[in-house]
Amino acid sequence: MTVKLFTPLTIRGVTLPNRVVIPPMDMYCAEDGHATDFHRTHYGKFAFGGAGLVFVEATAVTRTGRITNGCTGIYYDSHVDSFRPITQQIRDMGFKSCLQLAHGGRKAATQRAWQGNGPLTQENLDAGDETWTPLGPSAIAFTDGWLEPKEMTRADMEEVIEAFVVGAHRALAAGFDMVEIHMAHGYLLQSFLTPLANQRTDDYGGSLANRMRFPLEVAVAVRDALPDEVPLFTRISATDWIDGGWEPEDSVELAKLLKQVGVDVVDCSSGGNMLHGATNSNLTRGPAYQAHFAKLLREEAGIMTQAVGLIRTPELAEQLLQDGQADLIAIGRQALFNPYWAHHAAEKLGVTDWDTWPPQYAWWLSKWKRGLGSMDEEPLV
Repeated sequence: MTVKLFTPLTIRGVTLPNRVVIPPMDMYCAEDGHATDFHRTHYGKFAFGGAGLVFVEATAVTRTGRITNGCTGIYYDSHVDSFRPITQQIRDMGFKSCLQLAHGGRKAATQRAWQGNGPLTQENLDAGDETWTPLGPSAIAFTDGWLEPKEMTRADMEEVIEAFVVGAHRALAAGFDMVEIHMAHGYLLQSFLTPLANQRTDDYGGSLANRMRFPLEVAVAVRDALPDEVPLFTRISATDWIDGGWEPEDSVELAKLLKQVGVDVVDCSSGGNMLHGATNSNLTRGPAYQAHFAKLLREEAGIMTQAVGLIRTPELAEQLLQDGQADLIAIGRQALFNPYWAHHAAEKLGVTDWDTWPPQYAWWLSKWKRGLGSMDEEPLV
């Protein structure tokens, strides 16, 4: 049986060498939106670790679209140069990179995760953080004590659409192979989708078609801004996990329309409109607890999907692919714990390719595995 996890996948004009993906995980340590040496080391180690596709975290398309003061941005030309060493290092290792274009919406102007992940405090402001008025589909705060967003006008929407377009152009200039639009986790575009945040009475609220209108306008504009050979991903929350919110059947309809406008892959996460984290830390979660959403959209919408969420072992990742639940497997927190997860998975599944290791490492490790050295012959995993 062919090991699918390490089978190449071509999306438009880009071929991924394997199906292991590092999903976007915010680090909250940018400097005025610029990636730093920390980011180069952080993302570079995943390329050293063998992941076929490395996402760079949610990156704000406007200054006031940042979730926190520490978020990366793509709203200045100078941001392009800060990302180039990252994309070059990933490319030099033979892998691909993707920038997630984002806008924080009503969850913007908040604390960094390790500060509490809530509204900015006076202590944060005294330490140098700035605050601003966030944007949203309606003037409804995320929850008690959070800033009330400004209800967006059509002019505001046009500015945000243009910012996503400019961000996509800058992403390509920075060397990214593809981009992803962030439509998940309660941030701006997902807040238009969910009735929990969108209580508009115009053409952008009410019915499902109306609530999908603005996110789809962003997708159309970004797709038109990209060359045909460049893939476009979209991350969605497949469900809010809250009664009266966004439901999986809504995601099926959205995925069908995303495919029509040229989105290539739907990245299937969930949650975000509840407290304590960007996604769904309030839930009791088990292995691959979101993978059935990827399967649902893949089957019902006929679009490629990416599964994410507590996929920890090579065997589980491979089984999800063999069962047709997804086309790509995202390994997040487990990759933070073990940046070489992909290489270790290849060994575990019997398909180690030393050419995908840094040659400086492969020489030593392959010698060890051949039994030519004095090291103990235990497996690497």
